[in-house]
Amino acid sequence: MHRLSASFVLGYHGCDATVAEKLLAGERFLPSSNDYDWLGPGVYFWEANPQRGLDFAIEASRRASSIRQPAVVGAVIELGLCLDMTTRKALEMVREAYVTLKASFDTAGRPLPRNSADFLRRNLDCAVVQRLHSILDDAGERLDTVRGVFIEGSPIYPNSGFNEKTHTQIAVRNLACIKGVFRVPENQLQRWTPAA
Repeated sequence: MHRLSASFVLGYHGCDATVAEKLLAGERFLPSSNDYDWLGPGVYFWEANPQRGLDFAIEASRRASSIRQPAVVGAVIELGLCLDMTTRKALEMVREAYVTLKASFDTAGRPLPRNSADFLRRNLDCAVVQRLHSILDDAGERLDTVRGVFIEGSPIYPNSGFNEKTHTQIAVRNLACIKGVFRVPENQLQRWTPAA
């Protein structure tokens, strides 16, 4: 948990085209609060990755989803008080939140929530992050954002340590941290092809 990163980042939110137009016109984002959201409740953005935001919207449109016409909008985000899971301190805090969550479930004789085998539904991770939010809220320290790196997809070549869908995601809890919304230029959504 810190305010050590650069003040502002660009994030990209995959959504339906009608939602994108409403956001660009000034409507507020609606936070997600699914029990499987990787970083707990908040508005989700792909950091510095407009194509991945659009890919998400395309993938969602193929499932049972409200996305019919995939789109992506960009946002300027102030991280504020950020639980940055790329830092040792944040990971220690999350680990301790897990310990308290497990103890309460053990006391109640209930099984902990579980992440799915493919890690696309992260019920356990969500419950742990929500526990940490509760602990911090009780101490008067409300987090503005949560940031995490996720390794996803297949290796990009044989024996690669890089995966095709690896990304950094941000969940914005404090909507005042979304400082502006912008239309993503088409040239930022084009696939890279090497020069001949």
